Amino acid sequence: MAELVVMLKDKASSYLLDQYNVMEGMEKQHGILKRRLPIILDVITDAEEQAMANREGAKAWLQELKTVAYEANEVFDEFKYEAHRHAAKKNGHYRKLGFDVIKLFPTHNRVVFRQRMGSKLCRILEDINVLIAEMHDFGLRQTWSVSNQLGQTPVSKEWRQTDYVIIDPQEIASRSRHEDKSNISDILLGEASNADLVVVPIVGMGGLGKTTLAQLIYNEPEIQKHFQLLLWVCVSDNFDVNSLAKSIVEASPKKNDDTHKPPLDRLQNLVSGQRYLLVLDDVWSRKVHKWERLKACLHHGGSGSAVLTTTRDKQVAEIMGADRTYNLNVLKDNFIKEIIVDRAFSSENEKPPELLKMVGEIVKRCCGSPLAATALGSVLRTKTSVEEWTAVSSRSSICTEETGILPILKLSYNDLPAQMKQCFAFCAIFPKDYKINVEKLIQLWIANGFIPEQEEASLETIGKHIFSELASRSFFLDIEEFKGGMQNEQYCFRTTCKIHDLMHDILQCLLWERNVSLQLRNHVKLSGFRILLGICSFQVKKQKVF
Repeated sequence: MAELVVMLKDKASSYLLDQYNVMEGMEKQHGILKRRLPIILDVITDAEEQAMANREGAKAWLQELKTVAYEANEVFDEFKYEAHRHAAKKNGHYRKLGFDVIKLFPTHNRVVFRQRMGSKLCRILEDINVLIAEMHDFGLRQTWSVSNQLGQTPVSKEWRQTDYVIIDPQEIASRSRHEDKSNISDILLGEASNADLVVVPIVGMGGLGKTTLAQLIYNEPEIQKHFQLLLWVCVSDNFDVNSLAKSIVEASPKKNDDTHKPPLDRLQNLVSGQRYLLVLDDVWSRKVHKWERLKACLHHGGSGSAVLTTTRDKQVAEIMGADRTYNLNVLKDNFIKEIIVDRAFSSENEKPPELLKMVGEIVKRCCGSPLAATALGSVLRTKTSVEEWTAVSSRSSICTEETGILPILKLSYNDLPAQMKQCFAFCAIFPKDYKINVEKLIQLWIANGFIPEQEEASLETIGKHIFSELASRSFFLDIEEFKGGMQNEQYCFRTTCKIHDLMHDILQCLLWERNVSLQLRNHVKLSGFRILLGICSFQVKKQKVF
């Protein structure tokens, strides 16, 4: 909730509103609103704690605040759009489009606009005044966790420069999972003369590093040399046989051109007579008949062919007819400690001994999960006192078989600054395992008003800082950079990333809890409309966002 109100505060404080005088005649209401919002922000944390304690008054107050905040955000989106319209007209963007944009829309009447928006603003102020009165009635207390965020320095100055990855996950995985890698590689290599299809599932709870281990095996030189064809496909929730068969074929450098044939026929032709290794990452489906249909095609491979799968579900392994199920153990404490220390302490700073002593307690919270260690270490990186570390430790539930590491990941999300929460929550619109274009993602953040405007830095620069910080906290993974075509005599580079499936689960929970999926979809439609108009203060130069 705090991030929604902070976003409203940023919109209400935008210098563009004054620069283009779009709130003429509404200056008094505008000033009152900017003074009221910090008062509400000061008590949000206490209201949320009371709501979690099932106090109905606080719950109702937060629900009403959410409604008013959404309405107010929409109003300031209109003000902001009006400012961008002025900017586009002043800078000649209408003429650059090659046609008269004004003809597409009704004539703009500034008097009517002021009357309509003034009325909306007054209604919002009335609602906010009621909320402040009720805030005192409910005895909501001022807290400093959110208030301090209001005094933070601008994004571009506050966040230190971070690389996408502080430690090399492949390097620590190769040391911590060396024995597991050798064991599974031996199984796969030892079946060279087996005429039957070998199925080896790696089973373990989310966040243990099953996919990372599968990558190590896949890239092992002996494995690469032994198998004539290597294929990797992410499966996730959707186990549609035809779609999966098509994905497997498309993943092959030897993919055939008989696109007119059914996907299963194409798959059978691809693997026929080839000793292949197929990795099916993150399998969930328990539909036996679907697996049997796929397996019937895969049986046409050469002797020694194998399917290596990763799954959290032991029943999935049984349904797939696994020859040997490999149950992945938790990571040893010394490796968990290494991850936490590398994440929590910057290499250029001394590691305070009083904080190093507390690492052992944090290690216990992770229960051998490298992702949990990464998440907690990233949270601790912004904490510098024993009191802050103690608070994080007490708030982080110990991983259990039922909850897994989701509570720790939720804690990591809650620790984000408000603007970063909005930016990451927006990513829920992407499906699992979707390869996200980072440059377009940043433009979508900008178009939706999630990035605060500052005169000291461009929105693109601030967006890159936000993405870099989220990536350094492992909210994004599989970050890759590709060289594209030439533009203005320079190569264009494209960056892609994915969201860890557990972090995607967190986003889905947040959307369900807050019921904001409709608002996100409306934002996306609105952003596409703005960009289409060529309102180029975002400097989306000659780049299509969709």
